[in-house]
Amino acid sequence: MSVSFDLFGTLVEAEYPENPAAAVGAELAARNVAVPDDWEDAYHEVHIDAPDGAEVPLPAHVNAALRSRDVDFRTGGDGHGNVVRRALVAAFDPEVTTREGAVEAVKAAADRGPVAILSNCSVPDLANRTLIRSDLYPPMFDCIMTSLGCGWRKPDARAFESVARMLDTPIEDLIHVGDDPATDGGATAAGATAVLLDDVPLTEFPDWLEAH
Repeated sequence: MSVSFDLFGTLVEAEYPENPAAAVGAELAARNVAVPDDWEDAYHEVHIDAPDGAEVPLPAHVNAALRSRDVDFRTGGDGHGNVVRRALVAAFDPEVTTREGAVEAVKAAADRGPVAILSNCSVPDLANRTLIRSDLYPPMFDCIMTSLGCGWRKPDARAFESVARMLDTPIEDLIHVGDDPATDGGATAAGATAVLLDDVPLTEFPDWLEAH
């Protein structure tokens, strides 16, 4: 038996910008990128034609949005082509609160077998930075997988299949714990077992795991 946990909204609560487009634009401008006047529109437009279920990395999306407005972002920041990534890291720099029962739930899962994070996240390094700021820490997990890392967003079955492969477990032996029926609930269609917090709160998960 292996267990994967959603991160955001399940193990932790993290505060993000109310207006991501504005936050990213401000961080780009701080790095001498000529942010276009219609940046809000550019940010929310689709610029990359990705397959259904695929994750579009936010740096690639922002790069494409700037190019759509003929902005040469390579002239900003340090001139080495990573100005967009640095701006995104700064824009999504969350304050993190560990949810009640999270540490105990992860430890209970680890007592039964491999444990992973499986979370939708398109921002580089955000999952690791979030864990470091919580009462959890990366070495508690055998695998930290985001949609950015595996290329697929939950509820796409390929996201759950990817984490199962990383944990070297058959998909039918994977339990996925999350808060969102629309995304985490996709574990069931993938052949895994979905455990949703509305049904089994984190504080009750160790007892639920013991019974199963």
